[in-house]
Amino acid sequence: MNWQELNELDLSSAGDWPLVVKLIMVIILSAAVVAGGYYLNIKDQYEALERIKRTEVDLKQEFETKQAKAANLEAYRQQLAEMRESFGAMLRQLPDKTEVADLLVDVSQTGLAAGLEFELFQPAGEVPKDFYAELPIKIRVTGGYHEFGEFISGLASLPRIVTIHDVRIKPRGGNRGDGAANLALDATVKTYRYLDEEGGR
Repeated sequence: MNWQELNELDLSSAGDWPLVVKLIMVIILSAAVVAGGYYLNIKDQYEALERIKRTEVDLKQEFETKQAKAANLEAYRQQLAEMRESFGAMLRQLPDKTEVADLLVDVSQTGLAAGLEFELFQPAGEVPKDFYAELPIKIRVTGGYHEFGEFISGLASLPRIVTIHDVRIKPRGGNRGDGAANLALDATVKTYRYLDEEGGR
């Protein structure tokens, strides 16, 4: 069979076609049906399957993350309890309104016990912060290096939080009775007060 005979084939007489032509036509039609079915139905389902597979991977990762958190839940709870206890201990180091005056006395007595002389002890107004207020005190004391060290060490050992800022040490001229240089220390001592739930002062 040649190309001319193939061109002369009539669809109305397909039953009379040669067997080879019939087989070729069946293969072509079958391929067309399979391709059409793939593009019309199977392709969408395949894409949906790929989306579901990606979703499955994401869900597995999310599950593993949550499972790891759940496995460590008791440790997280214990850590939270420790943090609350530590926070409570720190809050107890902040004086309330009634203890501020006592704390100011403690600061001045710590300086006097270290052998320092106060030239200035000037509490300033409170500076409100998130849940606490700063209470700055400008001080000027005279003495020697060892007394300054003892004073700062004494502030650090107070039962309440006291910090020292803007420290400046300069000579005062002359020597003390023990031959050590006479120095002046200017600084801002800050203590802190807890503000209650209403932000009260």
